Amino acid sequence: MQVSRVPNPAERPAAPDDRHSEENETEHRARVLPVPDGTTRPLWSVMIPTYNCAAYLRETLSSVLAQDPGPEHMQIEVVDDRSTKDDPEAVVREVGRGRVAFYRQEANVGHTRNFETCLQHSRGYLIHLLHGDDAVRPGFYAKIEAIFADQPKIGAAFSRNMFIDEHGNWTGVTPLELPRSGVIEDLVERLAVRQRIQTPAMVVRREVYETLGAFDRRLSWTEDWEMWARIASRYPVFYEVEPLALYRMHSNSNTGRYTLTGENVKDMDRLFSILKNYVPNAAGETLTRQGRDVYARRTLEGATGMAAEGQFSSAIAQARAAVHLSSAPATIWPLFKFGCKSLFYGMKRISSG
Repeated sequence: MQVSRVPNPAERPAAPDDRHSEENETEHRARVLPVPDGTTRPLWSVMIPTYNCAAYLRETLSSVLAQDPGPEHMQIEVVDDRSTKDDPEAVVREVGRGRVAFYRQEANVGHTRNFETCLQHSRGYLIHLLHGDDAVRPGFYAKIEAIFADQPKIGAAFSRNMFIDEHGNWTGVTPLELPRSGVIEDLVERLAVRQRIQTPAMVVRREVYETLGAFDRRLSWTEDWEMWARIASRYPVFYEVEPLALYRMHSNSNTGRYTLTGENVKDMDRLFSILKNYVPNAAGETLTRQGRDVYARRTLEGATGMAAEGQFSSAIAQARAAVHLSSAPATIWPLFKFGCKSLFYGMKRISSG
């Protein structure tokens, strides 16, 4: 169902408390400026950040344009972080045919600040940040739009998502958070332990970003996770059980690059230090400690797999970061297994070489 009404100011989300107001004004989060008075505003802003991913951008744009309700209802803009290996503007011209706006950064600013530019350029009441290598499934915008129309107090809404590989093949789906669609009452507590929301599946009211600020510049890999937790600590967030978004995993993604250096785990350490402050009733320390333990064990398991493939430097980087993330007794056995198996794989390669 296509719901086209513009949100009534009287039906905005309930004003959040000021539990973390001191966090919102820090130098680490840019202020998202309100849309200037007199600006014509669509309901939707679909903002597409890109960097060296033009090979996937056609699919991304096509998935949006197939659901395009028109420029009066939806802004579509690609914001490129000064790509060096491809030409996203050419793809925008080819696929967008004048319907899609394009902006190129004057210099590479990094993906977190590129997201900031997306937010600042947005004019709509609802913002969908859609990575230039991800996509949406049919019905995404109509379904999410109807949710916001029916739920005037929510600050954000997200759906389940499918995981796809570099060829577009489905490789998995996020687990169910609830048996049926609805507001997740304890979402911030869940996010204090594990990441549950991929960016292409999330839609946020622009006024929420205006209140809470942009993505945290201290984070290099988990900035979206922190943002969703920050929102969940202040606003109701709606969950849609139908998988409506596609999240791509490939070696050239941020996830793939940061895994090779251990930066993904180092960033998680910074993240958990922030997340513990969002959880009410002094439960943050306990929950984030659980999260640290979970991801330390997972990281060591992944490091063992890297060692088996001969990626010893990356495996060691992951193992070192995992130990720093959590030194709980539960991580000792995975660390011991990593050491033994790495030695075995190393000796095997030496003997076969």
